[in-house]
Amino acid sequence: MSFNMHCELARLLTVTSGLGYDRNDRSTWNSKHLPEINNKGMCLDYAVTHEDFVWEIRSEPGVLSVFETVLDTEDLIVSFDAVNFGLAGRTDLPANKPWPHQDQDPTKNGFRCLQGLVNLLPNGPNDGGLIVCSGAHLLSEKFHKEMAWYVSTLTFSEYWIHILTDNHRETEQGLNIPAWNPEWYGLTNEGMKWLEKEGCTWTKVCAEPGDLLLWDSRTPHYNLSSTTDQSRFCVYTCYMPVTEASEEELQRKKVAFEGWFGTTHCKSLFLLPMTITGY
Repeated sequence: MSFNMHCELARLLTVTSGLGYDRNDRSTWNSKHLPEINNKGMCLDYAVTHEDFVWEIRSEPGVLSVFETVLDTEDLIVSFDAVNFGLAGRTDLPANKPWPHQDQDPTKNGFRCLQGLVNLLPNGPNDGGLIVCSGAHLLSEKFHKEMAWYVSTLTFSEYWIHILTDNHRETEQGLNIPAWNPEWYGLTNEGMKWLEKEGCTWTKVCAEPGDLLLWDSRTPHYNLSSTTDQSRFCVYTCYMPVTEASEEELQRKKVAFEGWFGTTHCKSLFLLPMTITGY
């Protein structure tokens, strides 16, 4: 990939906000001077998922060829997923609490989706980033059979107030977490205990710039914030065989492409929120 990651990060954050962000002045690394980025580092707005550099990454032969090999086809469709700007040392956001989840409908078993991200800055053990529950994807069907009896009393909004702010009531143990789309499942404290009882352990994935990280969508995962001076910058990438998408889903994808909308990773193409700022 030909672009300089630090320069691209600085350019994008400066242009999308127009509020005085300065890469070399950490006093501007806050909501007053930045576009809207949540405490997970994710930017879902501003049509960022259709920036030229994001499409350059999606079109990179070293990225695309891996999916072609694993999925055994060159006829693929790509997600218009989020970009992660995890700026180190931000104190203006609520703490990034763990939000372990699977990006797959718990009622549908077996391998369905290969998720991925392209890492763009050095990402060591304490630099934030992806953390996965190793091997848990193989236990997914058993997990959901045994945990199916839990019933939720939380609304979706209540759960995300808990996750994205410090002003929340504690999530009760043993409750299913409401899903914002069918291809998402949040793990409760009881679910985490189940995985631990089965011998599953969590692994923080370290990566270098240009590394492609892949995981089965049944794998419980979330992200961590950096505790060093190293920021995080990555682009989520996911391809699926076009034959797995219905005509309706392909039409939705066409609308998303032409309208510069973001989508989730899965072929069902649930739209992410978007704000066009006129830059």
